[in-house]
Amino acid sequence: MTQPSLILASSSPRRREILTALGLAFDTRVTDVDETPLETETPVAMVLRLAEAKALAAAPGDNEVVVGADTAVILGEQAFGKPVNEADALGMLAALSGRVHRVATGVAVATAAGVATAVSETDVRFREIHPDEARRYWHSGEPRGKAGAYAIQGLGGAFVEAIMGSYTGVVGLPVYETARLLAAAGLEVLPTG
Repeated sequence: MTQPSLILASSSPRRREILTALGLAFDTRVTDVDETPLETETPVAMVLRLAEAKALAAAPGDNEVVVGADTAVILGEQAFGKPVNEADALGMLAALSGRVHRVATGVAVATAAGVATAVSETDVRFREIHPDEARRYWHSGEPRGKAGAYAIQGLGGAFVEAIMGSYTGVVGLPVYETARLLAAAGLEVLPTG
């Protein structure tokens, strides 16, 4: 049987970079999924549901493996998505300042036969962020479109004192969970020789 084709159901450059770093050839199939949280849904349940919805919306065909993912920054039980404007971003950064938060990334791998999911949860400790720093950070452009209004792999990494868990999960596609799901779907990340 031929190696299945890999499809990434995301326009995220960070997710593309992670798959490329793993040496995987893939195509991108961007999906349009409503990311509104359900009323009684926990943040972890939300990222799993959205990852699965994105993977299935890409409609895996025969001999295709589709990866979908969704990330949320969680403080207590409140999920921070992508900021809608400067005030929203500054509020998120102020709430995260000097505290530990969790980043949950749900991953779904769909084939014509079904879908499997996994979640990565990482604790991230921020140093104190001065309001002027947060404002300058917003004006760098980096926080736009990022869950929790920061990117650990960019300037936002300057706020991070420590992490416990998956760095790639915080970036947006946890390598361990993704590789495990891909292998179960018949696409090995590490060549078999």
